[in-house]
Amino acid sequence: MKRVVRFGERQVSLEWKAGGGRIAAVIDSRGYEVSVLEVEPGVYSILAGTRAYEVRVAGGERKWMVQSGGKSWQAEVIDPRAASARRGGLGREGRQVLAAPMPGKVVRVLVEEGAMVEEGQGLVVVEAMKMQNEMKAPKAGKVVALAARAGSSVAAGDELVTLE
Repeated sequence: MKRVVRFGERQVSLEWKAGGGRIAAVIDSRGYEVSVLEVEPGVYSILAGTRAYEVRVAGGERKWMVQSGGKSWQAEVIDPRAASARRGGLGREGRQVLAAPMPGKVVRVLVEEGAMVEEGQGLVVVEAMKMQNEMKAPKAGKVVALAARAGSSVAAGDELVTLE
């Protein structure tokens, strides 16, 4: 999973894969592997190498208050999929570009160029980290460009389908 995290004026790129109580993370191109255990709601014990941290987290979907080692930070988590949706102009008017939300592989293309689609109709299925994500039409319209090809790899933000 990939996110951008903002701590005040500082912003970092965070990508992670979790499994079995361990997290492999890349923060601004630097790799880390940690063990994480939620000891009570909102309180985590993190072991990174030989160092142990107690981290308290409170907040909602995007904004969090993080406390550790007597310090506090406000963190805002930004989902690049939302940013790519804004860049692609996923409103209801005009040309709409559907972009890949994350790096992955196109496993199925559900439409053809020139096809008329309804709002919410599945267009492309992208697999990332063994999860399949069906990309749906943000509005009714005509598929005027189809860059997605089954079996091809895509990066976050790559254009998949253009609707008009």
